[in-house]
Amino acid sequence: MSTLAERAAERPAGSYTTKLLDGGADAIGKKIREEAEELIEAAGEAGADGRAHAVYEAGDLIYHTLVMLAWRGISLDEVAAELARREGTSGLAEKAARQSNDGLTK
Repeated sequence: MSTLAERAAERPAGSYTTKLLDGGADAIGKKIREEAEELIEAAGEAGADGRAHAVYEAGDLIYHTLVMLAWRGISLDEVAAELARREGTSGLAEKAARQSNDGLTK
């Protein structure tokens, strides 16, 4: 994350990370969607080759997600704190609370 934060601040020429950062949320988001799909496909592949492919695609997805966090100025500590806040809370209950706070109902 520190390398990504440096790249976000310095934007070195010729860096793939700089290219993504310069593209903003839309460009980074497009890569996140692409990599998520590739991970899902790889996870469904059989055997050791499928497992290795899933590891590779997970790396790509995590990298692009970290780039988005760096672009937004969000630290992993902030994400960890959010996950800690949710610990012990049902995902369904948390989603329902968000929807009632937003005025949305199902």
